[in-house]
Amino acid sequence: MAGKRKSGSKRRSRLAIFVKWSLVLVIWGLVAVAGTVAWYGYSLPDVARLDQFARRPSVTVVAADGSRLATFGGVHGAPVALEDLPPYLPHAVLATEDRRFYSHFGIDPLGVARAMLANLQAGSIRQGGSTITQQVAKNLFLQPERTLKRKIQEAMLALWLENRFSKDQILTIYLNRVYLGAGTYGMDAAAQRYFAKPASRVTLYEAAMLAGLLKAPSRDNPERHPSRAEGRAKTVLASMVAAGFLSPEAADAAASEGPQTALAGNGLGPAVRYFADWIAGRLSGFVGGQDRDLVVVTTLDPEIQRAAEARTAALLAGDGAAAQVEQAAAVVMAPDGAVRAMVGGRDYGLSQFNRATQALRQPGSAFKLFVYLAALENGTQPGQTVRDAPVKVGKWAPKNYGGAYHGDVTVREAAARSLNSAAVRLSERTGRDKVTAAARRLGITSDLNQGPSLALGVSEVTPLELTAAYAVLANGGHAVWPYGIAEVRDTDGNVLYRRQAAGRNELIRPWHLEGINDLLSAVVAWGTGRGAKLDRPAAGKTGTSQESRDAWFVGYTADLVAGVWLGNDDGAPMNRVTGGTLPARLWRQIMTDAHAGLPSRPLRRPDLPAVAAVLPPAKSRDGPDWLDQLLEKIGLRP
Repeated sequence: MAGKRKSGSKRRSRLAIFVKWSLVLVIWGLVAVAGTVAWYGYSLPDVARLDQFARRPSVTVVAADGSRLATFGGVHGAPVALEDLPPYLPHAVLATEDRRFYSHFGIDPLGVARAMLANLQAGSIRQGGSTITQQVAKNLFLQPERTLKRKIQEAMLALWLENRFSKDQILTIYLNRVYLGAGTYGMDAAAQRYFAKPASRVTLYEAAMLAGLLKAPSRDNPERHPSRAEGRAKTVLASMVAAGFLSPEAADAAASEGPQTALAGNGLGPAVRYFADWIAGRLSGFVGGQDRDLVVVTTLDPEIQRAAEARTAALLAGDGAAAQVEQAAAVVMAPDGAVRAMVGGRDYGLSQFNRATQALRQPGSAFKLFVYLAALENGTQPGQTVRDAPVKVGKWAPKNYGGAYHGDVTVREAAARSLNSAAVRLSERTGRDKVTAAARRLGITSDLNQGPSLALGVSEVTPLELTAAYAVLANGGHAVWPYGIAEVRDTDGNVLYRRQAAGRNELIRPWHLEGINDLLSAVVAWGTGRGAKLDRPAAGKTGTSQESRDAWFVGYTADLVAGVWLGNDDGAPMNRVTGGTLPARLWRQIMTDAHAGLPSRPLRRPDLPAVAAVLPPAKSRDGPDWLDQLLEKIGLRP
């Protein structure tokens, strides 16, 4: 009997010890939890400033026809009350994001357990288990990093929100603040962006498509990835059926109907962001810092842009790949410098470096424009002869492409055949300082090598500045400053900037412009640029740097000027690509598309109308004095 009492006493003693230490652990656990809460609570943001959080003003860049190109910053729609929305819109959100929203206290233990199980089965984090209240807390007060601190603070803020606001108020905040892709925040902004209607008027299918964006706003964007967006919308409809918000028949009817409003957009791909980034980088110089949303109306023509993108992509994927061409740039502009299209590279998603505006590359013989212009201004005439034979300046001895020489040739033939030795002779005879001055006058701002190789285009320039220099020829010899911003206004319609017509500052005298048009027309008609020939008068120049590291064609008509560059970012040689091959072909394709529907017109000579009427045929312009005689005849002898 005594043994039994002793044994029972021991069991009670062990139980007492267990209870004691369990209570100690619980107490210390509670202390630890309280300490953790206090520690993370100390660094919580000021929740009293819920309505004072500022957002960065948005900048919406639109094309000349008003279609959207890009948005920088966030676009926020008009605040909408829950009762003003069709019931199926919040139902679609609840079905896909938080079905127990109205029954949990801000944190959903079942949702967390389900997410943990799914993540364990997948071997990676696939689900977060956050409630709508937690997402509101994160979006309003916290940064998006995945840390233990952020999760604890998110839970604490969710509990505060649940105590401070009703469920309907929290859901309203969420619907007005959530990010839905394409720079849009809130259901109203997204509905306006994708369906050109307010959120209060979206259909059931459109509501499902908007709710489907919540998981992956960029990946499921209906503008860029319509097939994925449609798939997500059908998944949301099925979730609404499973949650009891919708009948199977109604879901099937909505899925077969699709969106009632065509998705907004102009069909342009991500490549247009090269142009939009260029615009955004220049905006502050026009309107300074702003605290309001802005709309920037640009000069870009979506049809020309689409054609330029498609033609460039097709060339790089086809013959360009075979010729070891990895990159390209193209600029199309009006003769006054208004940029109509810009291709900054092969793939904006892989590289945001804009080769049209930022890449400094050797223009090769495309730089000879300035050599011939300086020579004409120095008294040389297109029909005069120049020696095409081996030439040596100091220790430097350039060669013609292919190694052949033609003896005495006209300046016209030297330009058309892109003869290096003749160009160097003209540069040395005219003076390198005058060649440099001609380049500067036409808008070349990059550093220029003052050595004898200046004539052959060894100094690097950007495609944009070289194309703008050729635009001076296209507009009759007047100054050009390339531009893309036509107007800036705020979202209330107040105009903050509007481009005015630029003054007609003459850079080239009429008779010299006539001579340069003569030379560069020959390049296209029968010279190295034959591959760029159009169904209308055109002029331009090929360019190729050493070992085919760069290949260019820059040219113009009466209506447009365009520049094309092909090459590799690392400077690797291409496979026998010259300016007269792939670049000339791409230029012709882009310009053919751009001129669709435009009548054929002669090259512009607005300041010398009499010359066009009495100008002798090109084949008779071989004598050394023909231009002087012509100018004297019409009273314009320099």
